[in-house]
Amino acid sequence: MTDRLQGRTALVTGAGGGIGGTVADRFTREGARVIYTDVNIDAVAPRAAAAGEGARALRMDISDEDSVAAVFAELAADGWTPDVVVANAGVQLFGQDAKAADLDLAVWKRTIDINLTGAFLTLKYAVRGMLQLGGGSIILTGSPTGVRGEGNDFTAYSTSKAGVHGLGRTVAAAYVADGIRVNSVIPAYTETGLVQTIIDDVDARAGIVGRIPMGRAGTPADLEGVMVFLASDESAFATGAAFTVDGGMTTL
Repeated sequence: MTDRLQGRTALVTGAGGGIGGTVADRFTREGARVIYTDVNIDAVAPRAAAAGEGARALRMDISDEDSVAAVFAELAADGWTPDVVVANAGVQLFGQDAKAADLDLAVWKRTIDINLTGAFLTLKYAVRGMLQLGGGSIILTGSPTGVRGEGNDFTAYSTSKAGVHGLGRTVAAAYVADGIRVNSVIPAYTETGLVQTIIDDVDARAGIVGRIPMGRAGTPADLEGVMVFLASDESAFATGAAFTVDGGMTTL
């Protein structure tokens, strides 16, 4: 590794596994202090312990403002205010999310509460801390479902991710003069526990992978490099942007 994040303090949501866990692990190897957060503390505690002294694990429910506020307050009190925040946590409710006419309101609300409101609350408190620090970098995990009709059977999820993209641009514009950068990373279909239902369905998986020009599914490791870039000063002139890392899925 290159210590590209030496001196940084990074908070990653949804760091119990998948993209969040992989990115948090990479950040520690690049020299950052890293706060692994997840609604499931048992998922992040072992990862943070394995990462060493420069890492800690905290339970945070991104859909609950009191939980988010308490975590950021604790970090500030300990001198761990993050200058890098990856808003990655989310849900995709397979078997419940559906086309609009068939979608239950409760499924819509739960998805929006976690994916969009959760991203908003994460950014709200991240920005407050970064204003005190004099700047920072926020990275959102987006989705091709929020860019075009890749998820037409997932109305709530697709809409939540489209909202996340808009949130990123809005917050970037609002705080650019304060040295706070906000960018989104849009992966292709990435095989993690979140999409186990698709992984287990041979035909569904083949249909999605078949729409990726590079001919394979994404992995969490495919997102590490761009996340490190956006967390570092190498991306100092980038804000309000969407970085597509999808094997050509939405660009060709």
